Amino acid sequence: MKISALGQQLTGETGTRSLMDDLGAATEEGREIFQLGGGNPAFIPEAEELFRTRMQILMQRERIFEQAIGRYATPRGDRNFARALADLLRKEQGWDLSERNIALTNGSQSAFLALFNLLAGPGADGVHRRILLPLAPEYIGYSDLGLSPDILASKRSTIGELGDGIFKYGIDFDAVSTVDDIGAICVSRPTNPTGNVITDEEMRRLGELASARDVPLIVDNAYGLPFPGIVHSDARMEWDENIVLCMSLSKIGLPGFRTGIVVAREEIIDALAAMNAIFCLAPGNFGPLLAEDLVRSGDILSLSRNTIRPFYLDKAERALDRLRKGLAECGALVHKPEGAFFLWLWMPGLPITNHTLYQRLKERGVFVVSGHYFFPGLEDDDWTHKNECIRISYAAADDDHVARGIDIIIEEVRRAYDHG
Repeated sequence: MKISALGQQLTGETGTRSLMDDLGAATEEGREIFQLGGGNPAFIPEAEELFRTRMQILMQRERIFEQAIGRYATPRGDRNFARALADLLRKEQGWDLSERNIALTNGSQSAFLALFNLLAGPGADGVHRRILLPLAPEYIGYSDLGLSPDILASKRSTIGELGDGIFKYGIDFDAVSTVDDIGAICVSRPTNPTGNVITDEEMRRLGELASARDVPLIVDNAYGLPFPGIVHSDARMEWDENIVLCMSLSKIGLPGFRTGIVVAREEIIDALAAMNAIFCLAPGNFGPLLAEDLVRSGDILSLSRNTIRPFYLDKAERALDRLRKGLAECGALVHKPEGAFFLWLWMPGLPITNHTLYQRLKERGVFVVSGHYFFPGLEDDDWTHKNECIRISYAAADDDHVARGIDIIIEEVRRAYDHG
């Protein structure tokens, strides 16, 4: 088969493909496996019961099922959901917006594919612009979104050791401010893979930098505020017309619906709608349909605050305690888990690469993600740190599997330090 250069890029070995292949392979393994690698949310009984109840109510309403499966939404996505969400964000967050500031996509990844290629790449004015990622490591899914080469520019994070085996990344604003020809700035908050929540002050400074460059600030808010609200630090989320806020229904427990949400100024929403029409005609109906009443009633916020966040905080604390105790004598550190549902393990001076460690763990039935994939835009940087980290998810597996999987990780990390 003769394929294009873009086809080769999209079908080659990538971090995103490796992650999703592992998710599928793990379910087909005949042996006992410990799935600590994927981004699947947990099955939380209270949330599942709420979703089931809402779906049963919808199915009893006349013509709802038929309309959901038998009609296209607009390229902007379901407008009833958009109006309900705009009302909620005005009331709860105090943001000055309307449904015209909201578009839906088939998942957040589709939103970033559109946004990155809308704002970066060869420009009509002859300038090649890039998306600035000010905080590396960053989300694995950004790496391969460019339909033209070289659309990402990234800078190393600063590293602050906090004691007791904990560290935290920060933004090197001196380095970030030197990047030229940017079309947008993008940051995930909380950050996937590290669980980092950049501070309100860092957000303010990024907003000022974006305004000074006359470019949007894209905030990947898949785990953030106000829902699903998996944030364990004292942080606020602000929005204005220079911020493109990307949200999702996935991490609240509905990843199968593939519903991404973009909150932005009308100019960007209009562009996304045009791209939706080309990419997929229209976003799907079932996610917005199920979530509309949850949003309109405010139940989505109480679910986030009273069920989702406490559930993941409890799992994070137990997983962190086990990992730190097991590796205390090795000099390994864990990023402060301020949100999302991952632990990011840094192993300074590791005698093997993180990819080799990943392979050893996989042979023992433990699926994690090698950290070297999480440095989009720094592929040519020889930073040793890239080969010393792994991402561990404590979300989807039950507590016993998380504990046993972490124990195997501890054994293999100790083995690597002791024997290479």
